[in-house]
Amino acid sequence: MPIDFNQQVIEEFRANAGRVGGHFEGARLLLLTTTGARSGRRRTTPVGYYPDGGERVLVIASAGGAPKHPAWFHNLLAHPRVTVETGVFTYEARAEALADAARDAAFARAVEADPGWAEYQRKTTRVIPVVALHEIAGGPPNVNASSMGQAVKAVHDAFRRELALIRAETGDAGATLGAQLRVNCLTLCQGLHNHHTGEDTALFPFLSDRHPGLAPVLDRLRREHERIAVLSAELRSVVGRDSSDPGDVRDEVERLTAELEAHLDYEEKELIPLLDAPAPPR
Repeated sequence: MPIDFNQQVIEEFRANAGRVGGHFEGARLLLLTTTGARSGRRRTTPVGYYPDGGERVLVIASAGGAPKHPAWFHNLLAHPRVTVETGVFTYEARAEALADAARDAAFARAVEADPGWAEYQRKTTRVIPVVALHEIAGGPPNVNASSMGQAVKAVHDAFRRELALIRAETGDAGATLGAQLRVNCLTLCQGLHNHHTGEDTALFPFLSDRHPGLAPVLDRLRREHERIAVLSAELRSVVGRDSSDPGDVRDEVERLTAELEAHLDYEEKELIPLLDAPAPPR
């Protein structure tokens, strides 16, 4: 895509915690920063992605079916360490170009989710690469927020956006459940588990120490975490069946959405004012 267009998308993405309009509205989008294979300069490109179980995400070097691979793909072959921005988190990752059966299986999942990928492949003689981005662990996540309260809100909004996408995908599903949609559901459930575990073990004890009167609120939030874990387990169970009925998956997604949205709203109402309040004088 033209550099000027890319820059507009990048600026909008960073200004709105990953939300953009126009061509990319409602899409799963990230910013990928690579190091030039020859220039050594850092360059950022907006790319679509697919969840892949929580440990990595997948990006596809389609270039719209152009005869040549996009520049960012050549860059990461030369320099596999890249920077990923999700709108909420920024992290370093290791890029791996999938090969042979692994590439073919991942690309087939993408085609099942969006036949446009197959059209791109038909337009070119090159084999369109699929790249896995593996997060490099390096301490606490770098959240793109100006305060603890805004960090909580940003993470919550990311879950809301992903749930909205999954709800739309289940609504569009045909008679069978697509492989990528299964992965999207499982990745969401794992993300919720990780987020709630972090709150139970770090955020809530932090708040309990500073605000003893908050105990009833935190107890309610913990109980809601347990309930959401049950709903997530039920969704994973339905998705895990070989002959999953998309209607059953849709029902479980709706149940999870209703309870999770109520939980997120309550948590934001009760906790964000405390998290963003000025620190008391010592």
